[in-house]
Amino acid sequence: MVDIDIDELRRRLAAVEIADVAPLAGGASSLTFGGARFGRQVVIKVAPPGVEPVAHRDVLRQAHIIKALAGTRVPVPEVIWEEPGAPPQTPPLFVMSLVEGDCVEPLFDGCPASPDLPERYRNAARIMAALHRLSPTDLGLGAESTLNPVAEVHRWCDTLQTVDAALVPDWQGVRDALLQHAPHAMRPSVVHGDFRLGNVLAAGARVNAVIDWEIWSIGDPRIDAGWFLINCDPDTYQRVPASAGMAPPTVELADIYRHELGEEIADLPWFTALACFKSVATWSLIVKHNRRRRSPRTDLEAMAATLPVLLARARSMLNGVA
Repeated sequence: MVDIDIDELRRRLAAVEIADVAPLAGGASSLTFGGARFGRQVVIKVAPPGVEPVAHRDVLRQAHIIKALAGTRVPVPEVIWEEPGAPPQTPPLFVMSLVEGDCVEPLFDGCPASPDLPERYRNAARIMAALHRLSPTDLGLGAESTLNPVAEVHRWCDTLQTVDAALVPDWQGVRDALLQHAPHAMRPSVVHGDFRLGNVLAAGARVNAVIDWEIWSIGDPRIDAGWFLINCDPDTYQRVPASAGMAPPTVELADIYRHELGEEIADLPWFTALACFKSVATWSLIVKHNRRRRSPRTDLEAMAATLPVLLARARSMLNGVA
């Protein structure tokens, strides 16, 4: 991967009268910039230069799902412009509207106490259900391949095979238990892949946009539900001591999701165990890359101690699965 040529990027964006281009914080798998067009603030997502824009780096695929969701009950930014570039030297990009709101992950990063937070969690659960009610075919996504629960397990196994085994003791045992008890897939829906409060823009209790669609897919909606629920549970990461009252109980959020979806949701314990397994995979990869830095970040290295705890939590959840 090479550093992006900011002057060249500004020249590309000037062609559509976007000015004041400057980096924004965030964007782990793609680069994020802010700018202005006709006095309107915009956000620019650019694939990393020097590598092929595939998988989570495929920014035009992200633009595709955002455009597909426009006009639905799932709030998303407006895609203003796309440019395919000439990868890998000239990376693709897209421009979208800047949506007002803040992005917080209260139970992981902490945040000031707010009476709006519990209702923000509830509204996020409602929007997740609205996403999962949508028909992929009606959205023009019928040609997408579908991931079932077993494929999702193998997806994260591929990541775990690349990290130091000492970081993730006996992850294979959790894998085997997940595969042994894998449920039948539900009807496929759009799966965000990282649906949590930290990936919505909100003002007070109102959710204004769902963002960060890097790993969206078509698959079992409970993949999102399990991930959302572990991120709503203060016992998952145990990072915020004064977490009482920040989020409603996960049982309440699961009930809201079921009600809004309009159908029974079985096997949620299995999907929350899968979510813990997925978290182990993603965080072990982050720790691996952090250790290769010239100056590793202490906050990322600290997550290494959490990985065995998450694996134990997944095992405990699976012990109750018939």
